[in-house]
Amino acid sequence: MTRHYLRGEAQARFTAARIDAIRSIGDLAQQQGCEFIVVCGDVFETNQLSRQTIGRALEALAAVPVPVYLLPGNHDPLEPVTIYRSPQFVRDCPPHVHVLTSSDPVTVREGVELISAPWSGKHPDTDLVGAAVSSALAGPRMPSLGQPVPDVCAQGPGSDLVRIVVGHGAVDVLDPDRANPASIALAPLERALADGHIHYVALGDRHSRTSVGDSGAVWYSGAPEVTDFREHFPGDVLVVDLGPGAAPVVTPHHVGRWVYRTMHREINNATDVAALARDLAGQPDKDRTVLRLALRGALGVADRAALAELLEEQGDVFACLSLWERHTSLRTHADGSELAELGLGGFLGAAAEEMHQQAQGEPVPAGDHALDLAELTEDDDPLAWEFSAEAPPDAQSATDALALLYRFSQEVTR
Repeated sequence: MTRHYLRGEAQARFTAARIDAIRSIGDLAQQQGCEFIVVCGDVFETNQLSRQTIGRALEALAAVPVPVYLLPGNHDPLEPVTIYRSPQFVRDCPPHVHVLTSSDPVTVREGVELISAPWSGKHPDTDLVGAAVSSALAGPRMPSLGQPVPDVCAQGPGSDLVRIVVGHGAVDVLDPDRANPASIALAPLERALADGHIHYVALGDRHSRTSVGDSGAVWYSGAPEVTDFREHFPGDVLVVDLGPGAAPVVTPHHVGRWVYRTMHREINNATDVAALARDLAGQPDKDRTVLRLALRGALGVADRAALAELLEEQGDVFACLSLWERHTSLRTHADGSELAELGLGGFLGAAAEEMHQQAQGEPVPAGDHALDLAELTEDDDPLAWEFSAEAPPDAQSATDALALLYRFSQEVTR
């Protein structure tokens, strides 16, 4: 998985962490005495990946000490160019790693069965999970979903069989698109759980750990490594204890190492800038932290320059440090005494005076030193400038330019 805001080696470490998560899951499975692992779709980000990524994933899977069952999802469906039929995957896939390629029930061992719903394309037009469960339960042993269970079936040889449904996609009660024909219908699944036809529903697609419905037996495990700020309880896997006639016991375990964090601060003076500096310095595991700042307030030229320098320095040690543009509103007010301290002369002094006049809302006389001011943008880079020849000079651009000039002048003095 790539993230455009991770620059340089941070993206490489983010990629490596996703491979490391496979090994962590295998270690946890062994520690907890798990019999097997299911991965509920989107094992891979896309069906077009480098040989290196596929090879490293298969090497990590080879080290997992229990059987692993992989479900194709919307990112890696069983389309003609699927990664699961590529020569490299077929050749190098470890023997204990199994791809769930059809809705036919798969026997894990005697008494345990998987009912899976793999994706064959990116845009299914039906509830794949519901169809798979209905098909599996429509045989001579069991009726279709929602139908009463005859006594002979409930008492028959299949009564001790544990069925685990493995699916991918949005459950209808959580899908914002109420007309989506591919939404997974929750009510029939909960009826089948209550009737004892199935015993647990393992779902993928949501990156946040989520329990769905009232049964306690329908879960999204979430992504084993965080991928976005919007996720709740990411970085977990679920250890599930199952047996016939008993409710599942579901225990989350955290395996993720990366963190996405948002920090809101009011910044109005040097004391506030210093407090932010202490907060940033105190953040743990900066090399694995993606931090966005929502800053509001008004600063003098010197304090704005100090803030810019702080963000630049800390940006070098965080995996990513950025300003949250939609929630950041920082104004800069110009104080002539701050510029006087710099003792600028010649062209720089004249330019500073013009910027100061513009910052105070005074008209700037045309002449040899008239400036075309740039606009400072509050994007991922706290010192990113976007020049627009058509944009007229304005007070805020002038104060931002003064802050940058102040900072550069201070650096030269040092």
